[in-house]
Amino acid sequence: MAHIVVLGAGTGGMPAAYELKATLGNGHEVTVVNERDYFQFTPSNPWVAVGWRDRASITFDIKTYLEKKNINFIAKRVTKIDAEGNELTFEDGQGLKYDYLIIATGPRLAFEEVEGTGPEGGHTSSVCTVDHAEKAYEAYQAMLAKGSGHIVIGAVPFASCFGPAYEFAFIVDADLRKKKLRNKFTMQFVTSEPYIGHLGLGGVGDSKGMLESELRQHHINWITNAKTTRAEPGKLFVEEIGADGEKVKDHEIEFDFAMMLPAFKGVDAVMEVEGLCNPRGFVFVDEYQRNPTYKNIYSAGVCIAIPPVEGTPVPTGAPKTGYMIESMVTAIVHNIADELAGREPTTTATWNAICLADMGDTGAAFVALPQIPPRNVAWFKKGKWVHAAKIAFEKYFIRKMKKGTSEPLYEKYILKMLGIEKLG
Repeated sequence: MAHIVVLGAGTGGMPAAYELKATLGNGHEVTVVNERDYFQFTPSNPWVAVGWRDRASITFDIKTYLEKKNINFIAKRVTKIDAEGNELTFEDGQGLKYDYLIIATGPRLAFEEVEGTGPEGGHTSSVCTVDHAEKAYEAYQAMLAKGSGHIVIGAVPFASCFGPAYEFAFIVDADLRKKKLRNKFTMQFVTSEPYIGHLGLGGVGDSKGMLESELRQHHINWITNAKTTRAEPGKLFVEEIGADGEKVKDHEIEFDFAMMLPAFKGVDAVMEVEGLCNPRGFVFVDEYQRNPTYKNIYSAGVCIAIPPVEGTPVPTGAPKTGYMIESMVTAIVHNIADELAGREPTTTATWNAICLADMGDTGAAFVALPQIPPRNVAWFKKGKWVHAAKIAFEKYFIRKMKKGTSEPLYEKYILKMLGIEKLG
């Protein structure tokens, strides 16, 4: 009997555990390790930050649902990974042996890279976790109580997931319009992207033109190639960088509310394993999602190393979207099953990117097949259907994680009709 440990219980780790158990059965042991005892549906955090959702609607107790599928769960923080000895060490000093390890931790939020940012000891908000989104809601309410002000939303250097920044800007705009207060607040979008709609992907379809148009129509000004250097109470300091990499202009932007997405790095325990990661702590993987140095370690999601799609004047990373992560997970499960059967891994993920971004009362969707250009398919579209689809996906995914279903039939066949495949 092999023991497979899944480190992380997010949108990668939970599906990985369910798929492993469904594929391998009870002949092998599956354990999920997560520092928190609850699952959070991260894509809903922008809604929490304006009060459209609460914690109870997007979180649930992990152990209750994993145990129904005969999957072990440990709610502890891992402080060390002994990749040679195949063992995890927890903060209480206890250890856990594994035969295979799947790293699906997500990122560490590196607020310290830009002085004064972040909700814990800093002056800007975040929507990266439900805790952060709740604090953002408090800051948002405090701003509303003033009756007027300036709002700044964006992403700092080395950020890699820009969709939530655009999403949150349009959600705030929609919320203010619903409250008939939009005319009382100015809004500015400040991003490390070289142009609006770059998204860390070099653009998708006409994302540049469409998002610029949307920002104009919603009276949101912007600064691109923005190197945010620090935040002080009510003020953001930004260097605008030219295409040649030289500073063009200094900006001191006053704000009453600011939400700036941070840079991502690997979590500490993963980052400290020699030969496992790149300098920023992201796990190296081969085409089978397997680490080249430690062949019994696989990885999926935001925590893997993917080089930027292209060089940019201000550093940006490549995003890892939800469906892309699920394709990595499915490949890993197939490959571990092959290894346990004495075969070499052969399954590769497609890394197809699908993103649904809510804009309050409408939405924008993009499909990039594959994520890294040149692409076979690339489109970016807007419509009220995206807003409805995002809400439906939230309900469906949370239900899927509670039921322990790795892939309902309608998801498999509808996506196939659209030409979107998980595996290569």
